[in-house]
Order: sequence, then structure tokens, then C-alpha cells
Amino acid sequence: MGSTENGQKRLFLIDGTALAYRSYFAFIKNPLINSKGINTGGVYGFTGAIIRILKEEKPEYLGCVFDMKAPTFRHKLYPQYKATREKMPDDMVEQLPLIRSVVEAFEIPILEMAGFEADDIMGTIARKAEKEGMKVFLVTGDKDLMQLVSPNVFLYSLKSRTPGNGVEVFDAEKVEEKLGVPPDKVIDLLGLMGDTSDNVPGIPGVGPKTALDLIARYGSLEGALEKIEDYPKKGIKEKVLRNRESAVLSKELVTLDTNVPVEFNPEKLKYRIDDTQKIKDLFITLEFKKFITDLENSDINFAPSVYQRKEHEYRYATSLTEISYLKNELYKAGEFSLDLETTSLNPLEAEIVGISFSWKANEAVYVPVMVPEKYRGLPIFIETGGSPLKQVIEILRPALEDPNLKKCGQNIKYDWHVLQQNGVDLKGVDFDTMVAAYLINPTSREFNIDALAREFLNITKIPTKELIGTGKKQITMDDVDLELISEYGCEDADVAFQLKKHLEPEIKKLGMDSLFRDVEMKLVKVLLEMEETGVAVDVDMLGRMSKEMESKLENIRSDIFDIAGEEFNINSTQQLGVILFEKLKVHEQLGIKRIRKTKTGYSTDVRVLESLSAHPLAGKMLEYRQLSKLKSTYIDAIPGLINKKTGRVHASFNQTVTATGRISSSNPNLQNIPVRTDLGREIRKAFIPENRDWFIVSADYSQIELRIMAHLSGDETLKNAFINNEDIHSRTAADIFSADISRITPDMRRKAKEINFGIMYGMGPYGLARRLGIPVKEAEQFITAYFVRYPKVNEFIVNTISEGYKNGFVTTLLNRRRYLYELKSSNQNIRNFGERTAVNTPIQGTAADLIKVAMVRIGERLRQEKWKSMMILQIHDELLFEVPENEIERLKDMVKKEMENAIELSVPIIVDVGIGKNWYEAH
Repeated sequence: MGSTENGQKRLFLIDGTALAYRSYFAFIKNPLINSKGINTGGVYGFTGAIIRILKEEKPEYLGCVFDMKAPTFRHKLYPQYKATREKMPDDMVEQLPLIRSVVEAFEIPILEMAGFEADDIMGTIARKAEKEGMKVFLVTGDKDLMQLVSPNVFLYSLKSRTPGNGVEVFDAEKVEEKLGVPPDKVIDLLGLMGDTSDNVPGIPGVGPKTALDLIARYGSLEGALEKIEDYPKKGIKEKVLRNRESAVLSKELVTLDTNVPVEFNPEKLKYRIDDTQKIKDLFITLEFKKFITDLENSDINFAPSVYQRKEHEYRYATSLTEISYLKNELYKAGEFSLDLETTSLNPLEAEIVGISFSWKANEAVYVPVMVPEKYRGLPIFIETGGSPLKQVIEILRPALEDPNLKKCGQNIKYDWHVLQQNGVDLKGVDFDTMVAAYLINPTSREFNIDALAREFLNITKIPTKELIGTGKKQITMDDVDLELISEYGCEDADVAFQLKKHLEPEIKKLGMDSLFRDVEMKLVKVLLEMEETGVAVDVDMLGRMSKEMESKLENIRSDIFDIAGEEFNINSTQQLGVILFEKLKVHEQLGIKRIRKTKTGYSTDVRVLESLSAHPLAGKMLEYRQLSKLKSTYIDAIPGLINKKTGRVHASFNQTVTATGRISSSNPNLQNIPVRTDLGREIRKAFIPENRDWFIVSADYSQIELRIMAHLSGDETLKNAFINNEDIHSRTAADIFSADISRITPDMRRKAKEINFGIMYGMGPYGLARRLGIPVKEAEQFITAYFVRYPKVNEFIVNTISEGYKNGFVTTLLNRRRYLYELKSSNQNIRNFGERTAVNTPIQGTAADLIKVAMVRIGERLRQEKWKSMMILQIHDELLFEVPENEIERLKDMVKKEMENAIELSVPIIVDVGIGKNWYEAH
């Protein structure tokens, strides 16, 4: 947007109360709990929004406006004003002082006044600033403030991260496009139709369409009241005549007071950050270390932390002779860290700019292979005719490929991958600092080298922005000054080496050395091979699916509009909420309590729609959202991810994302393709072998988490069911319904299945009742019957929760650890979540350990025994292989053996193996 336009200064006014609500509800499903047990999700979201504004807009003038508790003139006019607004949740109330402390730490002026709402203060300041010749941006999503929009006043609505900067700026034209009226008619529109979020009555029965028609005919609310007698629709005319006073009152309630006696002093709103240390100290307290890195790497005036480094010796090699000497130094040291500077984050596309090595704290050497033109006179470039990469690699190859020379690095899978693309078979990799830090505390939010350097070494690294800049002026690493990139690269290698020395003893102290070395570090190589191999996809099939899907979505949209009785923005949760709860009143039709409206509107998330799914509109909306998401996330996106060189999709497999230890994938996220829906299964048909004569083989653990629960609990009845190879859900149904297993109906088995998995995930009576659609009392009886039949499962749950409270963490069979900060919370809901996590983690974490061990063993065998078959995907409890026909039977036997014997349990581990011409057929 630019910092100034034609010399006009810009004032950004943040609606602090609205932003606090928005931020809190953004994290409502996945609250962020810090190590003190405090929910900081709302604070985190609020802070992120503030930083976005500072980084993207760099405002010259800035203020933050908050509501106060005191009643306003509107409450005196109309005592029911905002009376239906839901009480602020307790854990949001707890976060408000922290949100305020963020505003104060950033030295953003706070504007508030008893008796006046934030909207009125924003309106008053906006009008005064406008007269001073400023451009004003009102940071809010509240449509009420659209009445203030003018040639120099804009509504600045922060959206979620979308292409571009994720911001919607409303001028007068856009307001009219959104609401159907220009800014000066917004109060007429709201006066006629009312505003349920603030309990402004309007004229009952007059919705947006009718209100717009009245304004179009009569020019204003007053004009409509005066001339309504000639309105053609008798019913509407009667409603208006009956509710004249309500309409006049409503317009007065929604009209912002732009004459609040609040001081406007531009000098006091002039913005700059003076005390960056205050912000850093607060972020360290809140455990928002990511934001420190974000700010230091931004181009706003945010001074990097000052850290007095020890004397260090960083240098770059200027000749092939020096590189030969470096190789000898690496051999003498016996271990070293390495770090690549490259032109891309995609290892399949990255070119090497330089390689850094460190084998002693505070010492490192950088080997440049690409430099700006002015450095082409260095011996290394003259000696190699200007292209040193191949000769540098040949000199260093013996050290890089020597398995007896130990190597470490930060996210070394990336460097390993790039080196492999350049013909280097890196060996001796024995430590990844990112993986080690993750293992020590998997609930931490970031494992990048800047964060680890700050946390474990108290070192603030050189910000990346100092090398390549930001935004449109950003350059690539090969254009960076040699002196600077050498210092940066050396520091990366040095920090990685020092981190290893710090983290290695900690891993041993926590008893995770075997898990780290025998599982996680060996897995790095396996994941690298899977990423490099990639998977073939049927692009033509996905194209056909996309067209079919668009046709289906259009039909569903048409059905939704028919049921709703009008067209509306189907992707607007606010408009959908109004249709569901105000127009159709589906809650009344279903005998369900209406979802109360907050400042952000009615909730229409999946959980709410599922509770209303007996109504056709809610059912259709669920279907629409599911299909729309699958289309955009997979069907339309996957073809764009095909690598031009290989013709395959190369997903990234991530070791350090989930707190349970499970592997995740990205670009694309294949873990989220739904298994239980027809469409989700159809998408799997697109994953095929590249060679037509080959096959896809799927190997999937059968009910592995239930088997692990049987082992961990030691419950004999549950164990015997698996030992005797009984259908576990039918067995459970027979036990809790006191019926012979031969008489179990599909419905009884379904309920037993929900109970089996529900118990494992810590589900209580209310959750089970909702899942099964039964009364809570009946769900309680089911759970009681379950624990009577499987008493040691109950004992396991109680003991595990107790250990979680006592130790602050729980562990898996292989000693993977997860900390449970939620158990320290004063909020009962958050503690309940912590207890469910305590029960689930040993089970799900052990399942993660199991498949990782299997992958390591299978990967080693495929490599050592020179199979043509390739392991291509890992999805939850399933492994996928691309296999030539003549290896199928041998591969089935080998994979089944390794997966079933990866970890010894007291019950059999069963793996189901399928074969097909695509993933769908194989699974």
C-alpha cells in the first residue's frame, strides 16, 4: 500500500476489542498453552495481527482503541442494547491484560473513554484526522464502521492468510458492492433491518433485500417511513407502519457519535518503536520467540538483540589448495557440521552457492562456488574457469562420503538432498539439531536454527534479511556480498556444531539416545529417499474429477439457495448464520438451543453444522464445504505440484511437526485426504505407478492403536480378543451389551467401535453421546459397562493421568516424551484436554514409533538388497510402495515381516497388504 501517497500521512486505528475477539476465536479449537499452563492463543493471534500491520504497512501514525465496561448512551436509550451478546469466555477475560501489555510493549497509544464505545472513538478520531489531511485506515471487520468510509477514510479488514497480503480494504465503491448502499446510507440500512449482534431491533421481518429496496425507492429510512403508504407489498407496509419508532430508535443506535470529547493530538499518535528490548522481554515471558525472529528478519525499525559473541574465527577458502587443506582438517577433527547456502528452498531446484564447515566452537570455513561478479578474480574461480562446484565437490567428496567421519547439521535432510542432487552420497550423518530439539520438547512451536540458537546458546544470529532483504527488493543468495554470506554461512555451521554439543548430553540424560539414533536419525535417510522418489499421478483423471466436482458444487449451491429461499455469499459464515438462525430458525425446528451470537457472529463451524445436520440446509452446507475443500486442496492443487524434471509429485515429509511423534506431509498434505468418504477414496485413484507394468502395494496396520492399548493396559480380556483373532468391535459389543457375539447387529458394532476409539482418545459421556446421537445417561451406561468388562483399561487411564500430573509429561514405549502444560491450567476445559492428551499420547506416540522403526528397517533392506521397488508414501498407519510385478510377492512378505515385528507387543500385530493399479485399488 506504501507508506505515503502524495505526501499524505496515514493513520491506522485498530479496533482492539474486535481484534481480541477475532484472535481468541481463531484459536478456540486449538488453544495455545504455554509452559505455565496459561492459554495464550488470543494473545498470540492479536500479536501476529499487530506485527502484520507494522511489517506490511509501516504506519506513520497508529492508535489502538478499546471498549470500556461502563454503559454507553445507547444503553440509556435502549436498555436491551447488546443484551443478547454472549458473556465473554473466562479464558478470554484472562488474556485481556496480556493483550493490553502487548499494545503497551509496542508503545502503541491506547484510546478509550468511559461511556463511549470503541467505534465512536474511532469515528471521532477518523473525522478529526481527515480534517488534518490524513488518510485513515480503520482496522476492523465490523460493518457498522463502514458508515465512516469517505475519500480519505477506509475500512481495513484483516483476513486469514491468502494470496497477496490477506487484507481487504473498503473504499466507498467496495462498501456499496458489499452492502448494496454507499457509506452514507449504511445507518439507514442497519436501522431498517436491525443488527442482531448488538440486539438492535430494526423492523421485524425486514431483511437486507427489503431494506435495500426501501432505500432505493425512498432514499432513506425517514423517506421510507414518510412515504410507505404507496409501497406495493402490503405485508411489508404494515410491518413498517407498526414499527416506526423501532426503526427511528435503531438508526439512532447504529449511528456512530463522531463528537466524542477525546483528545486528538497527531504528535502523540506518531509511531515508532523505541524500546525493542521491552517487546523481546515480553515475548520471552509469553513464549512467543517466533515473533522475535519475525521482527528481527523484517524491514521495520526493530533492532536485533545485542549479544557479545566470543571471539570467533570465520573465513572463506580462496583457492583449491585451501579446500584441500580444509579436507585434511575435517579428517583430523573426526566430526564436523555442514551447512549449504542455496538459491531455493526446494532441494530439487536448489543450486549450491556455498558450503560451510565447523569442527570447533567459534570457528568455521565457508567455501564459495557462486559469487557476485566482483569476486570472480579470486584464485578458486580463476583455477576452475569460473565454475568451481564440480572441482570443489571432487576434493571434498572423500570426507563427505566417509562413513567414519561424523556429520551434523540443522535440518540436514535438506543439505543431504541437495548434495545428492549434485552427485554426493553423504555418509556418516549422525546428528540433526532440529530433530534433537524436537525430541527434547515436541510441543515447542519452532525448531528453526535462529530460535534454537537463542534458546540454547543465547546467541542471536545474523537475520536473513541482512543478506537478501525483503519484499520486491529481495535478492537470491548468489547475489549476496561474499564477506556477508561467508559470515552468515559460517555462523550457521558454527551454531549447528555448538547446538550438537549442547543437545547431545540432554538427549542422553532424558533416556532418548536409542530413540534418537536408532529411529529418528536413521529415518532422516528414509524420508529423504521418499521425497526424492516422489509419486506419479494421473493428471487427466484429476482434470476430469475437477470438472465433475464443479458441476456437483454448482448443483449443491443451487439446492442451498432453494432451501434458504434466497441467494447469499455461501462462503460467508456471517451470512450463513443469519440464514440458519434468524431467517429459517433451524434450531427451533430441531428443538435445539440456538447458538448465541458474539461480536464475530454466529458460529457455523463443522461441529455446529453437524449438530444441525438433520436440517437439509446444514447437511448441504457440510457437503458443499467438504467437496469444495477437497477440490481446491487436492484435485486442483496436485497437478501444479508436479516437478517438471521428474514428472512426479515430491511431497515433503516432516519429522518435527506433530507433538505425538507422527510424521506429517506437506505440498501436498496427503495425511488429510479423507478415508471414509467416497470422494476421498476416489482421489486415491489418481496415485499410480509411473510404469504401466508396475503396481501399487499398500501395507496397513490393522487396529494398531487398540492393540497398543491392550498391551499398555495389560487387560487380559482385551488382549485375548486380539490373541484369538476376534473382531474387536464385535467382541466389545458382545461384552457391553451382554449378548452372544454371533447376534451382534451392525448398529451394535458401530456403537462399540465408537466406544473403543472414544475411550482411547479420552472421550467422556457427553462426547460419546454426541457421536452416537444418544442421551448422555445411556452413554454413561455404555462407558460403565466397558470399564466393568475391561477394568485394567480404566486403571491404565487413571494411572496415566496421575503420572501426567506428577511428572508433567507422559512417554511412549520407546520413551518418546510429551509435556502436558495444559494440566497446570486453572481452566477446567484446558485441564480436561490435557488429561485426554495424557491418555492418548502413549498410544498414538507408540504407533508413531512403531511405523518409524518399520520404515527404517524396510528402507535399509530396499537399499542394501538392491530392490527395484520403492517406498513412496507414509500415511498414518499405512506405507505405499511402487513395485515391479516380479517383486510383488517377495515385497509383500518382507514388508509384512518388518512391520509386524518392528516392536514386540503382548498381542499380535497384524498388517493388511493390498495390491492394485492405483492407491485406491491397493488400499
